[in-house]
Amino acid sequence: MPGDCSIRALWILNNLDAVVFSRRFPVVEKRWRAACQSENESSDDDPVKYTVFSSVPSDSELAAAFSERKTREGSVRGFGIRVSQSREGSDSWVDDPITRHIVGVYINKEEEGENNLMWPLALHIKGPYCILILPLVEPRHVKAYARLCKRSDCGNAVTAHENLSSLLLDLPSITGAFMVAHALGDIVTGDVVEPEVVVSQSPSVGGLLDSLTGSIGISGISSRAKPVAAPVASSTPAGAAAIGALASDVPKSGSRLLDKDALRSFISSAMPFGTPLDLSYSNIFSVRANGFSSLDIPPQDLKQPAWKPYLYKGKQRLLFTIHETLHAAMYDRDEIPDSLSVSGQINCRAELERLPDVSFPLTGLSTSKIEALSFHPCAQVPEQNVDKQALMFSPPLGNFVLMRYQATCRLGPPVKGFYQLSMVSEDEGAFLFKLHLMEGYKSPLTMEFCNVTMPFPRRRILSFDGTPSIGTVSNAEHSVEWKIITSGRGLSWKSIEATFPGTVRFAPWQMQRSTSFRSVCEGITDDDSDNETENTNNMANTEEFLMEKMSKDLPPVDLEEPFSWLAYNYAKVSFKIIGASLSGISIDPKSVTSGDYILWNTLGKCPSAVTAKV
Repeated sequence: MPGDCSIRALWILNNLDAVVFSRRFPVVEKRWRAACQSENESSDDDPVKYTVFSSVPSDSELAAAFSERKTREGSVRGFGIRVSQSREGSDSWVDDPITRHIVGVYINKEEEGENNLMWPLALHIKGPYCILILPLVEPRHVKAYARLCKRSDCGNAVTAHENLSSLLLDLPSITGAFMVAHALGDIVTGDVVEPEVVVSQSPSVGGLLDSLTGSIGISGISSRAKPVAAPVASSTPAGAAAIGALASDVPKSGSRLLDKDALRSFISSAMPFGTPLDLSYSNIFSVRANGFSSLDIPPQDLKQPAWKPYLYKGKQRLLFTIHETLHAAMYDRDEIPDSLSVSGQINCRAELERLPDVSFPLTGLSTSKIEALSFHPCAQVPEQNVDKQALMFSPPLGNFVLMRYQATCRLGPPVKGFYQLSMVSEDEGAFLFKLHLMEGYKSPLTMEFCNVTMPFPRRRILSFDGTPSIGTVSNAEHSVEWKIITSGRGLSWKSIEATFPGTVRFAPWQMQRSTSFRSVCEGITDDDSDNETENTNNMANTEEFLMEKMSKDLPPVDLEEPFSWLAYNYAKVSFKIIGASLSGISIDPKSVTSGDYILWNTLGKCPSAVTAKV
């Protein structure tokens, strides 16, 4: 937990922007008011004459302010960059994507002026809920952000006297606020599970490392449904649902009731008086369920950390699991480069007696192109030395994430190719896939499964025609799924080429849209009937008219669903590879990698980021 982190208040809102749970911490709020009074008394020399909002709003005031911000910013998270709709004083005016996660609201908007700005609020969306955490910062930090919201220029220029990045670096409490938000999100949605650590059936290394294994789940991390004081390692294989880049930020609708008693119990134990201590739900659950006995009292010579309330007794072993996900966007266009990135984590389970310090060797950390690293609070990591090959940590009980990282893919993409979709009429499209799987990949890498999904969120599928060169095809109301490699029939030692041509038919548009489409086509032929050359050219552009017309007819789309903008269309590829990591980081050779791919329609529109030229 980041040092000196205190929480003033927290709120949980449903998808109707109503507060369903809140908690305020008077001890922390007293410190905030004292700081505000001191700041206001010394503000005579401040060229910016205003005071900060010095009290925590009521639930109704917060709900109204959050709803107003959502309307002002265009969505729950907001634009994140300055656009034509941005207004001076808003988050998007700051022109920094981090404002989609660290937000500010104006309480009692009828009172104009900066003194009603409440910032920073850590925003986390989980299931149907929006979780807002208000950490304690100094009033001068709020004033600094208010000045950024009024600045005429935009962006996060390094040469700027004040910028959001430098401001946030001075606020470690925001990191703690997000940790609290994620912990609460897991509780309200019932996702209080520990990371999976897969146990090998046969020993791989002797001694404490007799069950050193590697695995990954494409659906994220899974484990036992209920935490206990001294749990047994899970051997449940991971799920097979896709994760990552396509997850929407819009709160999902759901029927699960909010367990307010569980929230109150967790908050009172995990963060008494607003100071987060241990946010491990399994630890808190174990202590409440089992209590302590005389056997649980540690020896006087040991200093027991908060993350390990019980000492382990029994057969000792140390287990690790590497989980990596490859995120890719494939365009098949000369002007737009493909995007590849790897996100991973190392899960650990240490069943060790007493409180030993464990030295954890990593292979490939210095040679892999690591872009970001973060560690569990129990780890001791030398600063400014990301190439160090060994980590020292004092492990807690149960399964935990020792390290998270982002890296580049040292190999080429395991799935290459293109996807093309052409609308031959308003209600029918012709598509073509041509993919190469595992090209350049050798043993011990094995692809266990590979699926391709064509989503059509705004069109209802009536039927499709087409036979792939390999695999099976099925369709739902709004998608077509192509299972190239199914579980149990893995691909190893060789690469294959898979093709899938076909057509898909949609339910008709509303009558006025069909009429409008016919008038477009009739207008093309009638207006140009006297000029054969012009007629031919215009008929060649019929598809462009179709796509433009369909784009105009599409209903408004929330910005939180970027892959439904206008007529953008894409296919999603998910797969699972076992045998090694793609980043180069490894513990033993049995690591596994999953994939989260986007294949953009080569013939259609597509969003892409432009690399700045320095």
